[in-house]
Amino acid sequence: MHVQQSQALVLCHKLLKRRGYRITTGREAVVSVLAAAGMGEHLSAEEIYIKVHSSIPAVGLTSVYRTLDLLTNLGVVSKFDFGDGRARYELAEGTRGVTHHHHLVCTGCGTIIDYDDFIDDELSLIRRTEKGLAKKFGFKINGHVIQFLGLCADCNGKGGEEPSGSTMSQKSSD
Repeated sequence: MHVQQSQALVLCHKLLKRRGYRITTGREAVVSVLAAAGMGEHLSAEEIYIKVHSSIPAVGLTSVYRTLDLLTNLGVVSKFDFGDGRARYELAEGTRGVTHHHHLVCTGCGTIIDYDDFIDDELSLIRRTEKGLAKKFGFKINGHVIQFLGLCADCNGKGGEEPSGSTMSQKSSD
């Protein structure tokens, strides 16, 4: 087993036990699939299911969804909506050495690029913003998601226009 997978499984085991959850074969398999995913790979529940099911046929799609919901609620897994109609998942920051990062999402082809450039600057601004929002609204902020929408180098080179039927088109009027 890969070192990163092992780290993720150990952290997951500790957290599940601490919260009173059993460590099932299905839960372990979902974490293993996410830990084995390459950096920048954001898997859908269906993609995770296919990988889990190939090695453990007894694990159903419903179990994968329930496991992903549980692991997301426990903070082991991060869930994203990149506008393609499917939730995408990756291990959360700190799990298997995943570092804090944000996403660039191409509205043309759907490519997702993880980046960690400027993170210190972004985090400084975000912390000030979170502090102000918490104070103003009495809201306890547990996290944030930042993703920039635009065109990747390939799509930008095709004339810079988004496809007319793009489901990910979101224009800002800032």
